[in-house]
Amino acid sequence: MIKEKTLEKLWEYGGSLLMAVLIFIAGMVIIKLAVKITEKALARTRLDRSVHKFIITATRYALYIVLAVVILTSLKVPTAPLVTLLGACGAAVALALKDSLGNIASGIIILANKPFIRGDVIEVTGITGIVQSIDLLVTTLKTYDNKVITIPNGTITASVMVNYSREKSRRVDVTFAISYDSDIARAKDVLMAVAESNKDIFADPAPVTGVAEHQQSGILLDLKVWCETSRYYDVRYYLEEQVKLAFDEANITIPYPQMDVRVIK
Repeated sequence: MIKEKTLEKLWEYGGSLLMAVLIFIAGMVIIKLAVKITEKALARTRLDRSVHKFIITATRYALYIVLAVVILTSLKVPTAPLVTLLGACGAAVALALKDSLGNIASGIIILANKPFIRGDVIEVTGITGIVQSIDLLVTTLKTYDNKVITIPNGTITASVMVNYSREKSRRVDVTFAISYDSDIARAKDVLMAVAESNKDIFADPAPVTGVAEHQQSGILLDLKVWCETSRYYDVRYYLEEQVKLAFDEANITIPYPQMDVRVIK
């Protein structure tokens, strides 16, 4: 009787072990197929490659966990404590890494919505730079003075972000001051002549100039012109220099702070 019971247990255990092996082999095949299907589905979307890797990796490990639970169940190993332990560990990890998980979620949002891409010039929290890389946790910028700045993705999605490269054209706004003794109409003509002398400035939309403000020491004139985004600083520097030279030639004076002093004897 003892031998028969022992043989029955060995047979039952051997059958369970064989079933576990078959489940493992079938599970690995299914996981590979599922990963390939996921890769093909993601390739048809507009999601960034970084998001592809994250989703594929998460899918693979999730399927591994499911396969492990199924194998343990086939071996008649109690899985309820294991599932509870995994849940507790997951909650603890999520709590400890809540900031990192928030950055990952923000990174997925950035890579999915694409408010900016690599090579764009953006401004975030007062920092302006060229986007060097977009990872799941952080975005790396390089400033014009060659500093590398790393910004958490959560900070970007929670802040106002300006993308200077999204549009092909950009308006250049500059302001010039003239004295109250200067001829406003003459000054406006000079500004328009300078704008028309630069081939990088668009004729359509046409340049616009006008009186912006009356100050204590002089009058402010606005000059607004359009150009290609890549030529923005070239046009701005050109206007700042050439307007000064043109004002000097036209005898239009630029005001400076003055003070009247009265001496009482």
